[in-house]
Amino acid sequence: MGDCGFLPPPQPAGAVTYAIVDTGQGICYDNSDAIACPGAGQPFFGQDAQYAANPPRYRDNGDGTVTDLVTGLMWQQQIGGKATYDQAVAGAVALNLAGYNDWRLPTLKELYSLILFDGTDVSGCAGGTCSATPFIDTAYFGFEYGDAAAGERVIDAQYWSSTQYVSTTMNGDATVFGVNFADGRIKGYPREARGGANLQFVRYVRGSPDYGVNHFADNGDGAIADRATGLTWMQADSGQALNWEGSLAYCESLSLAGHDDWRLPNAKELQSLVDYTRAPAATGSAAIDPLFGSTTIADEGGGADYPFYWSSTTHADSNGSGSFAVYVAFGEALGFMETPPNSGNTQLLDVHGAGAQRSDPKSGDPAQWSEGHGPQGDVVRVYNYARCVRGGSVVFDPDGDPTAVRPAMTIENTGGQPSPAGSQPPPGGQGTGQGPDLAAAAAQLGVTEQQLRDALGPPPPDLAAAAARLGVTEAQLRAALGVP
Repeated sequence: MGDCGFLPPPQPAGAVTYAIVDTGQGICYDNSDAIACPGAGQPFFGQDAQYAANPPRYRDNGDGTVTDLVTGLMWQQQIGGKATYDQAVAGAVALNLAGYNDWRLPTLKELYSLILFDGTDVSGCAGGTCSATPFIDTAYFGFEYGDAAAGERVIDAQYWSSTQYVSTTMNGDATVFGVNFADGRIKGYPREARGGANLQFVRYVRGSPDYGVNHFADNGDGAIADRATGLTWMQADSGQALNWEGSLAYCESLSLAGHDDWRLPNAKELQSLVDYTRAPAATGSAAIDPLFGSTTIADEGGGADYPFYWSSTTHADSNGSGSFAVYVAFGEALGFMETPPNSGNTQLLDVHGAGAQRSDPKSGDPAQWSEGHGPQGDVVRVYNYARCVRGGSVVFDPDGDPTAVRPAMTIENTGGQPSPAGSQPPPGGQGTGQGPDLAAAAAQLGVTEQQLRDALGPPPPDLAAAAARLGVTEAQLRAALGVP
């Protein structure tokens, strides 16, 4: 995405110091598939593709740097080898690039400004040749998937930020947040890996340190203005858990503070609200400014916590599925971990940190996921909360922009290593990047395609559990999916 394209309406000079770059998502989805964008009053109206603001615009400076024309930040164009967190911090001090020596490791909000949700989650690639679109504009920025030939997972494209978690993850690990541009997530990563160095990519930045700093003001009418972004937020939240479709409808129908143009925020708008100096275990609060009200919930272990909040952004998979949507955890990003590994002892832990961005199924029965899912046992709730937004330089586009699709990359994944929670392929998806024919498999099993999708859940699927939910044997499920 270059300099061409529409520009946001002009803002008064100095009015916005934290311009949120659009997600780039131009395709509308229902609970599973791409659809023609719905009209007002129809199910799934008001999703990310129908609202756009600050479209991504970059300038290649021709000297190894790229300037983001929305944020004003200048970025290192290419990436080198992976580094530990301490090496990443030290590398900024030593870097002299394009005549500048004031480079720094980006904050999480700076780093997340680069993410684009017209990307597709590469988790569906576990062997053979696959196709996926990175969550960063590869026309301007160097990017690599994990090197399967070197023993990495293809999903291993995490980047360090300078934002450290104020609590700990797992069993007391000091944690630093990072962005994965291969699978489109924010997670907290142990600063020091157990049994070896924790190596991640690094991309340095320079520019105003004001980017990512909120300036909230209580309007006194149930709304909070952020003068840094130009957005106005609902002070309370929905007060009830909703599925994705319900959250879209809730915000579209909201009348508050004399306005009825509220919407469900996109992923990047929502993440802009996170206060990374706060976390339940460290400050006894949600990871948000105390001007906002956040519903207290009981987590999966019965403890007091704060919700996950839906965004309007679909988290698309490289196999074509759109059955998951992005959420941000303002409470702990919990998972059921077997601790120690292979011990049979499962604990409910904060595995990724308050302020993580993951994704949940848009629909289904959360009771199917009572033990979480995947190696890190990420809790799956399906019913999350909503905090609505209005304003900014948003432009309503009723039809979205389904033609604005960046080219996919071909991935030769010869390693076939299993990927982390939320990151393994759907069964049968190896070798093609397209996944199994779920419609045919559902017909063979005598269930609907949606029932099959709900049973399989987020990757990697637990086939034994999925078979039990469907009332078939695991052998029957494997045969229908074409999985050995």
